[in-house]
Amino acid sequence: MPHDRLHLPARGRVPNNPQPARLYRAALTVPPAQVGAHLAANGWTNAWQGGIYPFTHYHSTAHEVLVIARGQAHLTLGGEGGPQVTVTAGDALTLPAGTGHRNDGSSPDLLVIGAYAQGRDWDTCRPETTDPQAARTRVAQVPDPERDPISGDPWSAGT
Repeated sequence: MPHDRLHLPARGRVPNNPQPARLYRAALTVPPAQVGAHLAANGWTNAWQGGIYPFTHYHSTAHEVLVIARGQAHLTLGGEGGPQVTVTAGDALTLPAGTGHRNDGSSPDLLVIGAYAQGRDWDTCRPETTDPQAARTRVAQVPDPERDPISGDPWSAGT
């Protein structure tokens, strides 16, 4: 599945991850009710539905996939000063553990469906309140996903 790779070096107190974030455009255009099943079939479970926090945060214990099921959003990735992307219905992002992300504005109908590789438990870390060294240690211990959440192909770091 074609995707853009976004290499995000550590930025301040946001650890990010040596593995790039992946941005898939118009990749999953199934009805919202089918998104969770698609992700689960590829090993990404512990799903939720909602929006994206309007403050920079990251997850130090799990890789996350975000599927834009409806609406659009403007996001900052990697922490303050990081790249900004606009995502619309059908787009998806994989965010390796430690990858900062923030919603800078979205349409009122935004619906995001998220899930975690191998259904791992997740945490919510904020740069201003999380010990960055402890977070980096946790990020380094998160195993690679088994499969790409969108294509189902075997996961290959950095591709």
